[in-house]
Amino acid sequence: MFDKLKQLGELKKMRDQAMALQKQLAAEIITIEESGVKIVVSADQKVQSLEVDGMQEERVKNVINKAMKKAQEVAAKKMQEMTGGLGGMMGKLMG
Repeated sequence: MFDKLKQLGELKKMRDQAMALQKQLAAEIITIEESGVKIVVSADQKVQSLEVDGMQEERVKNVINKAMKKAQEVAAKKMQEMTGGLGGMMGKLMG
């Protein structure tokens, strides 16, 4: 009984650490400018802005972000399969 409570506490701690890391990554901004293309991304892999020859490219930025989100969902699903559903269980227990 106490082992299960301890495990729940450990899971909550891991989830809290992951959420804190996600916030830190969102705050880290990287700017790359090369050959007339400027891209600004956050370390959590979201395109903040995209310019080509000084012109904002909102449509391209939005499509890139949708593709990255889908890639992250696929990766999360694969990780969940590898961990035997531990990730989903954490969300239910802590949510």
